Amino acid sequence: MADETVGFIGLGIMGKPMALNLAAAGFDLVVHSRSPGPVDELVQAGARRAASPAQVAAVCDTLITMLPDTPDVQHVLFDEPDGAAAALRPGSLVVDMSTISPIASREFGDQLRARAVGFVDAPVSGGERGAIDATLSIMIGGSAGDVARAMPLFEAMGKTIVHVGDGGAGQVAKACNQLVVASTIEAVAEALALAARAGVDPARVREALLGGFAGSKIMEIHGQRMLDENFQPGFRARLHLKDARIVLDTARGVGSPTPGFEPVAAALTTLVEGGGGELDHAALFTLLKDGKGSGDA
Repeated sequence: MADETVGFIGLGIMGKPMALNLAAAGFDLVVHSRSPGPVDELVQAGARRAASPAQVAAVCDTLITMLPDTPDVQHVLFDEPDGAAAALRPGSLVVDMSTISPIASREFGDQLRARAVGFVDAPVSGGERGAIDATLSIMIGGSAGDVARAMPLFEAMGKTIVHVGDGGAGQVAKACNQLVVASTIEAVAEALALAARAGVDPARVREALLGGFAGSKIMEIHGQRMLDENFQPGFRARLHLKDARIVLDTARGVGSPTPGFEPVAAALTTLVEGGGGELDHAALFTLLKDGKGSGDA
């Protein structure tokens, strides 16, 4: 157990269980979030409450942010009068575990280092279940010293912990992750829809595919969601659409083609614009079931 004070801002579907795991590991935790309910739950678990990002930053040695999008991180860190950056002490560390633009992440790091504050980008994968079970995959960008300092925190929240490279490298790795995840969800959805339309039980097809090269966590977990038509969010489609835009912007920025991913991003757009933004991203299956897939456009 570290003897430093850890701040945590952003207690959503992922952030709340991550913070609860830090509390369970014995860290001295100070928390803030827009919704009071999760804060109350963390306080019951032993954390302390703060009324603003600045109040968290003023008392912590390491600040973790787990927020929905790039503008949210910008707001929490730098907006006046309650932004965290101005209240952070020199020598403190910010660990952003949100999924945001790699370009913006590098800019945030530069701004914080100008204040003598370290910065690590450490987005995660594994969904709500991984956050609850502390089995997240954590993709890290930052200096070796800052990463080593944050490692006890990562070990309390995740299982696969990889220092990918310098600042922004974690966000690039997460963009790659989201490309693969969304593309695979779409492939699983297309396979199960094909089985059903061909008059074959898609549950039996999934069972068969799990034992071969087509087997994956997505086939296992999201394939079952599709069969059950249970799209309660583990990861909301609107957030994956945000991530898809990060993928495309990053790819365009470095000149890397993504011809297979662009139709998947279009399908996510169709799902969200059709009112499915709060559903789990496995709800891509509903577009195929309803005949609205990108191939039918």
